Amino acid sequence: MNSTIENMLQHVSVRDFKNESISNENKNALLLAAQSGSTSEFVQAFSIIEITNPQLRKEIADITISSPHVKKAETFYIFVADLNRQATILKRNKQNLDGIKNMESLLVATVDTTIAAQNMAIAAESMGLGICYIGSIRNNIKQVANLLNLPKFTFPLFGMTVGVPNIKNQHKPRLFTQNQVATNSYDNQTFNDLSNYDEEVKNYYLNRKSHPQDTTWTDKNLTMFDHVHRPEVASFLNEQGFSLK
Repeated sequence: MNSTIENMLQHVSVRDFKNESISNENKNALLLAAQSGSTSEFVQAFSIIEITNPQLRKEIADITISSPHVKKAETFYIFVADLNRQATILKRNKQNLDGIKNMESLLVATVDTTIAAQNMAIAAESMGLGICYIGSIRNNIKQVANLLNLPKFTFPLFGMTVGVPNIKNQHKPRLFTQNQVATNSYDNQTFNDLSNYDEEVKNYYLNRKSHPQDTTWTDKNLTMFDHVHRPEVASFLNEQGFSLK
């Protein structure tokens, strides 16, 4: 097993950073890594916005509510699923925008953006840095879009804090391979036999150093999906020009 895979297997979200800067050289390397990810049909349907303005950072951090480390992290990026360039190209050539408005194109942009962010995350951890994805920028997605002056056919997907870790949480046990990997067809019975994994997760939570609790993976998911999260996202996407069809 090489060092890249070893780093990936030890990934944790970091929410406590040292007050240390990241060099411009390393920032450029992170951005180049993000830009070098796979992209559907070479459309490169994403943009990255670094938030350096302290007031803007505070406003976005307040929107995330549960992410006070957004204010403290040395570097904070927002990853935007972005088909605005393609819309501009089509308009310049007097073509309609149906090929951009549909659900498949939105998925393409979402996948492109996610791959770019994960490339950055792996690159950052290879430098000894820590990262945390900030999906909670979607808590008030319209306000975030306004703060960033986002045009039509863009979607602020998530943020990412990057910095030198001060404290790293213990690694959470992932789903057992048999619960997530099959051959040739979906293994519904095995994928949903979670008793052993629940026991593993319960043991992790009971014995971890910070914020121990008595819970399982099943319990966490029951809480996560007992209500609809961010129902306004769909209407926002409509306002941004996507038909969701």
